[in-house]
Amino acid sequence: MIPGSDRDHPTFIRSFRFALEGIGIAIKTERNIKVMLGIGAVALIVSAWLALDPISWCIILMCCALVIHAELVNTALEAVVDLASPEIHPLAKRAKDIAAASVYVLSVMSALVGLLVFSHALGLW
Repeated sequence: MIPGSDRDHPTFIRSFRFALEGIGIAIKTERNIKVMLGIGAVALIVSAWLALDPISWCIILMCCALVIHAELVNTALEAVVDLASPEIHPLAKRAKDIAAASVYVLSVMSALVGLLVFSHALGLW
């Protein structure tokens, strides 16, 4: 049961559909997701061009996935904060700013990891 509902949990397949719907909504409504997907696509193209070894591929894929994950969580948190506090409130701003900062930190670290992986693949160190 879903708390506060008379309905049963959605089926496994329906849960996947809900997840895909969430990704679609984020892509349609959030500029940052589009930017991050674009940068991720560039990273994957560069990875293919450099013919990275399997471990390096895993590192790049994980960095891309973690950044997208963080942005999706940030987007969800912002929606919940807006629902709970439609008026401007210092704590709502604080929560949203800290969530955005977590995406920023992860994005910068992922970019640095990408630079290390790519520079190694190019034989620069």
